[in-house]
Amino acid sequence: MTTTYNCTSEDQRALGLEHAQRAISEKKCVVFPTDTVYGIAADAFSPQAVTMLLVSKGRSRTMPPPVLIPRINALDGLATEISADARKLAEAFWPGGLTLILHAQPSLDWDLGETQGTVALRMPADEIALELLTLTGPLAVSSANRTGQAPAQTAAEARAQLAESVEVYLEGGFRPVEGTDAVPSTIVDATGTVLRVVRNGAVSLDQLREHVPGVLGLGEVPSGQPAAPVAAEDASAAPATTNAEAAPDTPAAEGARDAG
Repeated sequence: MTTTYNCTSEDQRALGLEHAQRAISEKKCVVFPTDTVYGIAADAFSPQAVTMLLVSKGRSRTMPPPVLIPRINALDGLATEISADARKLAEAFWPGGLTLILHAQPSLDWDLGETQGTVALRMPADEIALELLTLTGPLAVSSANRTGQAPAQTAAEARAQLAESVEVYLEGGFRPVEGTDAVPSTIVDATGTVLRVVRNGAVSLDQLREHVPGVLGLGEVPSGQPAAPVAAEDASAAPATTNAEAAPDTPAAEGARDAG
């Protein structure tokens, strides 16, 4: 049975977090607020639960969800080959609106979809989200909406789209702020020798470059390297995008595009 908890009430918040933790352990989906938008979450280490998340959103395994973590020291347990520059950005902007695409730890027993060995990680700056993540551990999370629809900024908006496919809705009010548009996290691909932005968002390129001057902006290529041509048929078929939602070109980025 689907239940919504008003987490602006301390009693409801405690009950909601307890129910959400239980739902995650039972391989069910929950919805909760983050610092960007509301997210739909499932146990990152359960293929069954991740499949339910993807089905709820109406998306395929080619768009694997990112993973939210409760603390920065979880980074080394989930990713490998983490560069010094990637660590600098994590230390500067976590918790916050930055998603890092990294090489996944090969020893982990999980199946997020067709990731080609990568994982998108973020630590959100939201008390309710961090409380839940502390109880459950890493969660596969995507924006709480049907694919192609507007991201939910309240649990009520999420429930209107996702309905009974979610066991628990944690309502924490508008995210980020009532009357403002949802701003997704900035996505940085840190799997190569040079870090590069694959989606603009909450953290600006100038902010990133204050810590890692060599970060490439969206669509930029290293000096002396020609830009990759775009086939005419691909360009005509591609949907128009804004800079904040420009199409990423790695599996983890493609999945993270529809996340907060």
